[in-house]
Amino acid sequence: MLLIAAGWITILLLVGGLALNRTLTSLVTSQFDDQLNYILTAMIGSTELDTAGDAYFTRPLADQRFLEPNSGFYWQITGAGHEPFASQSLWDRTLKDSGKGFEKQPYFYDSYQFSGDPLRIVERSVVLPGSKTRWRFMVASSRAQLDKQVLEIRSILIWSFLILGLGLFAMVMLQTWYGLSPLRRVRRAIARIRSSGANRVTEPLPLEVQPMVLELNALLAHSEKQAEEARTHAGNLAHALKTPLTVLTNAASAHAPDLDRTVLREATVMRRQVDHHLARARAVGRRVVGLARANVMHSAAAVEGAVARLHPEIRFDIDGSHTATVAVERQDLEEILGNLIENAAKYGGGSVFVTVDPEPDEKLCSIWIEDDGAGIAQEQRGELFSRGARLDTNKPGTGLGLAIVRDVAGIYGGSVELDESEDLGGLLVRLRLPRAPAAA
Repeated sequence: MLLIAAGWITILLLVGGLALNRTLTSLVTSQFDDQLNYILTAMIGSTELDTAGDAYFTRPLADQRFLEPNSGFYWQITGAGHEPFASQSLWDRTLKDSGKGFEKQPYFYDSYQFSGDPLRIVERSVVLPGSKTRWRFMVASSRAQLDKQVLEIRSILIWSFLILGLGLFAMVMLQTWYGLSPLRRVRRAIARIRSSGANRVTEPLPLEVQPMVLELNALLAHSEKQAEEARTHAGNLAHALKTPLTVLTNAASAHAPDLDRTVLREATVMRRQVDHHLARARAVGRRVVGLARANVMHSAAAVEGAVARLHPEIRFDIDGSHTATVAVERQDLEEILGNLIENAAKYGGGSVFVTVDPEPDEKLCSIWIEDDGAGIAQEQRGELFSRGARLDTNKPGTGLGLAIVRDVAGIYGGSVELDESEDLGGLLVRLRLPRAPAAA
């Protein structure tokens, strides 16, 4: 910020200084030229012709510098066929004209015909009354005085703009330091969080940084929630594995005759538990990314094809919106639908209906999975979401399907509930997941 400010200040002051220098130099030069033109006009008004046709002054010019040799102030009148009529200050020198033709208006130019003494000259061509000769009137002055004034002006401009630039840069530094002070306060507040163990930025800060503080506190809350989820997740996994490990230890210590079957059974339980917690961990990781999108109909069709191969006797019917998209990773969405559709096929009576988005909602997409089985009593529906809960122990499984569905859906901000199917008479599972934002 300081380098950019210094660059712009330098450029603007340089451009402004050059423009002002040009303007003031032009003004001083114009005043200098006006003085020369005034003398030229006085010369023309005082000039007449004698009997020989030569020019002379009816009254002498008042400036004494015209009488001092090499004074730097000169005049000269020339005409074809006549000797030049010049000031005594020229001594033995003559002024060389510009070589231009007949000029009715004053013409100003710089001349370097005298070594070490640059001149500013004005000349004008005039035809005097009673003469056909074109007389060229010239007034010249040394540029030393003009150049001195220009140099003084430039010196004043340089020092003034230098002081102005330093002052502006100092003000920019002060403004930057003051303007960024809220960020230093935020940095100190974050440092106190790390050193004191606080979990929020509570110090009152200016309005300019309040949105950032709110986002920072939200991030801290999110991290705290994730840490709590991780602790809970680790505790749940440890608890889930403790029972199978205890069973295996007891069976091995007692040299149980069915030890092999016990190992296989408990290993299967532990594998399902590990799969369940890995699914939750993957869902949490993908949720953080915030870019998850999945088409519900495509995922439902993929799951229906896989379940149909396991249960070829089941009749599947999928209907609803083909464009409904949810903010869930496709792998997680297919795992959720796979558990629900497989349960409907396993415990239903032979028919499974899947309806996508039957209840249009701006924020949530509904997915209904229905079967024609015996259904579940209302008082028993809440028990099915507990880990390991199974109402039918004659069918293979570990009772983790609905628990996985509830946990993964909850991670993405969705929900799942059980009801009775009006069309098929069996169980109706209403799955609601957040819609994905429209693609840019």
